[in-house]
Amino acid sequence: MGEYSVLIGGKAGEGINTAGLSIAALFSRLGYRTYMYFDYPSLIRGGHNYAIIRASEKPTGATRTPVDVLLAFDQNGIEIHRERIHDGTTVIYDASQVVKGEGYGLPLDRVLKEEKAPPITGNSAMLGALARAAGIGREVLDDVIRGSVPAKHLEANLRVAGRGYDAVDHVFTVEPLDAPALPILTGNEVTGLGLVHGGLESYVAYPMTPTSNLLHFLARHAEDLAIKVLHPENEIGVILMALGLAYAGEKTAVGTAGGGFCLMTEGLSLAGMAEVPVTIVVGQRPGPSTGMPTYTAQGDLHFVLNAGQGEFPRLVVAPGDLGEAYAWSATALSLSWKYQVPAIILTDKTLAEGAYSFDIGAVPPLPDREPKLWDGAGEYRRYARTEDGVSSLAFPGRKGAAVKVNSYAHDEAGITTEASKDVRALQEKMLRKGESLSAELAAYPAVQVYGPHDAEKTVVCWGSEKWACIEAAERFGARVVQPLVLAPFPVRQWEEAMTGTGRVACVEDNATGQFARLLRQQGFDPGQPVLKYDGRPFEVDELEARLGEVFV
Repeated sequence: MGEYSVLIGGKAGEGINTAGLSIAALFSRLGYRTYMYFDYPSLIRGGHNYAIIRASEKPTGATRTPVDVLLAFDQNGIEIHRERIHDGTTVIYDASQVVKGEGYGLPLDRVLKEEKAPPITGNSAMLGALARAAGIGREVLDDVIRGSVPAKHLEANLRVAGRGYDAVDHVFTVEPLDAPALPILTGNEVTGLGLVHGGLESYVAYPMTPTSNLLHFLARHAEDLAIKVLHPENEIGVILMALGLAYAGEKTAVGTAGGGFCLMTEGLSLAGMAEVPVTIVVGQRPGPSTGMPTYTAQGDLHFVLNAGQGEFPRLVVAPGDLGEAYAWSATALSLSWKYQVPAIILTDKTLAEGAYSFDIGAVPPLPDREPKLWDGAGEYRRYARTEDGVSSLAFPGRKGAAVKVNSYAHDEAGITTEASKDVRALQEKMLRKGESLSAELAAYPAVQVYGPHDAEKTVVCWGSEKWACIEAAERFGARVVQPLVLAPFPVRQWEEAMTGTGRVACVEDNATGQFARLLRQQGFDPGQPVLKYDGRPFEVDELEARLGEVFV
């Protein structure tokens, strides 16, 4: 068997996310490539949380509906997921909470009482039971627990895991693979590491799902990463503090979601006019307004493409997995500084909070890009007109430089002006920067193609739906075309990727086909829409069925 799917479900507050990560680590130790989707309501306690962990011989970033093992802490953990249970599913449940159980019942209340262990260690009992059912050795189980549990709770977790291990039978065998064990990281964590690789010096954010954990991760490791992490009182404070830091010479990024980005748009326009570089991570979730704070969507594309008043260039990238998140976060920050434009890294809950095997060795080397700095010669003019539209940077305190930035229309020195000649020259300067950025991006892999390049059926997608599309397209012999850069749009690369495409399906997590609209604006036919807008990503078998309606 080449892959396995495990679902673990229970109430909020029972550590389901942590347990899911431990299950992913268990498979990773055996050489499998893993992906974990975490589903939870916006409640501190209660409701139903679950994680689906998929382990495969091949890289994966999507789930399928059927599961091989279901671990249930309560009755909801079985009833809500009945459609996932099939003849080959092994069900393991907490017999203390589940009245109508089927499979293996673990008396967790009694086990925890006898072992004098806290309730949260029940996760280790489930992990132990899974390991035994899957024929995974006790030494691998104990090793995973030692790597994930704090020392003061380690012995209790090992004892409880052993009780779970002994309570079930060996049902099937997960054979070890001849592949290295890779670390399991979330999209937020890898985005943070990519920003650091790109030269990040300060990160500023107000917590807002799904990018809250990016703030927490960078704050927890700020000393190790040699960065500053700041948490102002709101998102307006975030963007203005970031612009102040950038004005002073600090490479800065911020993180938010759609609602927080709403508050940042005036600051975004300020960055555009003042030509202050800033990188903004926007994690998408359903709207309008608060929507569903803990679920996923791709509904903010045209918002980030058009946010802010007036006309100014921006870079918008949309990674689809960890490798792309690492590479393009670094690239976005460094290009923001090179061209002195705002850059937006557009993710979503699926990518930001999803956990994946991460192989940093598979990420291509990233070129070094340095901003254009003032050489100290002559009079410093912050907005000097240049052929490529990019003026030299100097920062406050630099001898001989009066560094003036201005939110008003301004001349080359940064002095406010409303003279028609100067205003026209300023606007043309900003547009030349955008053209220079676009020209450089022509040498980057801004569009990816998967599957047979000569296929007559094509699936186009963007962002985190990449992996569901790659797997579903295989059933139809179709190619998959995915843009990584959305602004400035890579027209030439898209034309080349779409040559001879035949029938096209455009897959998105929104209700109006936002990427399809962008393609039409660029003069391309987006094909037939395949849309989902319930806050959940496509599962592979679900998408296969939907594509079957297009590729009949």
